[in-house]
Amino acid sequence: MSLSFYEVSVGQYLQMLGATQHILRTAESHAEARGIDLGAIVNFRLQDDMHPFSFQVVSIWHHSYGALHAMRDGLFEPPPSVEDTSWPGLSDLVDQAVESLSQETEESMAALSDKTMVFRGGGMEIPFTNPNFLLSFSLPNFYFHVTTVYDMLRMHGVPLGKLDFMGQMKMGLE
Repeated sequence: MSLSFYEVSVGQYLQMLGATQHILRTAESHAEARGIDLGAIVNFRLQDDMHPFSFQVVSIWHHSYGALHAMRDGLFEPPPSVEDTSWPGLSDLVDQAVESLSQETEESMAALSDKTMVFRGGGMEIPFTNPNFLLSFSLPNFYFHVTTVYDMLRMHGVPLGKLDFMGQMKMGLE
């Protein structure tokens, strides 16, 4: 069995971005039904030295949408400043990532599979092949931030479970 670069990149991103869309909608409904201020969640931190919820969602966008652009352009840097970190603005970022990644094809991703790129941040530059960047940097960061969003919302009482986190699984025998 072999997996394509598309399956291990876009396939994974879209599964978890879809889960994130669902998680955010569930949280919005939960907050509305209970009179919870979504602004308080947007600014919530698990610990004082951790980034807020808004940064976690921006990072989900950046480690999917931004990572794909970085593999194409050859350079990945820390997330840019995002002007609209309101709940609707954050939801729009996730939607933008889904829309953009949904346009990718097996062929467009195969064309990126033999390229190289650089991560530049914190005064350092780390060279990667695109597959190594994806598997050892981008996807682990992406899953970390999706998990953190899930955990933060659970701390606010949002009724979520493992299946909400996992999103639409790829099922079947083919």
